[in-house]
Amino acid sequence: MATKAAGGAVIGLAAGCTFGATPAAQEIQQAAAQDTALPELKWQMATSWPVALDTIFGGAQTFADAVKALTGGRFIIEPRAAGELAPGTQVLDVVSQGAVPIGHTAAYYYVGKSPAVAFGTTVPFGLTAQQQNAWFYEGGGLAVLQEFYREKFNVIQFPAGNTGAQMGGWFRKEINTPADLNGLKMRIPGLGGQVMAKLGVTVQVLPGGEIFQALQTGAIDAAEWVGPYDDEKLGLNKAAEFYYYPGWWEPGPTLEVEINLDEWKKLPELYQAAIQYAAYVANMTMLASYDARNGAALQRLVEGGTKLRSYSEEILVAAKAAADELYEEFSAADADFARIYKEWDAFRKSVQGWHDINEYSMMNFVHGTLG
Repeated sequence: MATKAAGGAVIGLAAGCTFGATPAAQEIQQAAAQDTALPELKWQMATSWPVALDTIFGGAQTFADAVKALTGGRFIIEPRAAGELAPGTQVLDVVSQGAVPIGHTAAYYYVGKSPAVAFGTTVPFGLTAQQQNAWFYEGGGLAVLQEFYREKFNVIQFPAGNTGAQMGGWFRKEINTPADLNGLKMRIPGLGGQVMAKLGVTVQVLPGGEIFQALQTGAIDAAEWVGPYDDEKLGLNKAAEFYYYPGWWEPGPTLEVEINLDEWKKLPELYQAAIQYAAYVANMTMLASYDARNGAALQRLVEGGTKLRSYSEEILVAAKAAADELYEEFSAADADFARIYKEWDAFRKSVQGWHDINEYSMMNFVHGTLG
């Protein structure tokens, strides 16, 4: 819809729209400056992250800073560390209930509520960050997910961060075959955890701030978090020596801002536009931040004694088969998953077919597999 701000500026807005329909930052700032009737608001934001992780918690802060700047300081959002307003894996719960108006989290923490939420973050052997953004913003994915969130959780969400392809986790011993996974205790969330369970792993979901101690004490045998930069900050290299790749369960995980739908509807449309724009900024900024930092961090880890290992083809084949089986099971049992998976899979086939030609062939040559 279109709304006329004070001073006559017309801004095209649509609650729940994709970024393509969101007005430019300058237009939002100008309209906010002209409209003296806009309220002053202060929200507390629950997050799933430790403050020490300047990339992932920093994504929530980037979002909040952008909202403040876009609204001339009249809409303040204060991100809070995991555990302050809610446990790190219960952000969706408190936002859905209205106990907290807004949160920053990863949707796949909540697959126990519905496996379909995983599409808001990532699924095993799924889309890269580039492909994920294409699906969200141009492939209809965000609209599909927002409809699902509204009906299921009374929440509206926007992509607000992406780590890029993640690593495959820290292990206290080498893993060479699927049999080596049997009985292993591992911290791994989302559908990746359910695939690992099919391979015999005992799965645990722990907030980031609890992983190091669990791994160091042997309460778990393995853990995945994000990648070199964040993993180094958590000290995971001091608790396990074997660092595996690729993180096949998280090829392009998106983090999201979640807003209670009742609170969203109370906001002036200008503030809704600011949230959408700020989420987009956070989404793109976080990905750039990780890509800029992970290379140097990986070098430091290796120089410090970390032993890099690649998953064997045998493990990858077994994991892919288990993932495909899982998708079939969910599609048969969960109508929301079946509907979203069908649309997601059609887009995946299209974009990966294109990238097979233009992206992967070039990268394979550059990295020496063809050259």
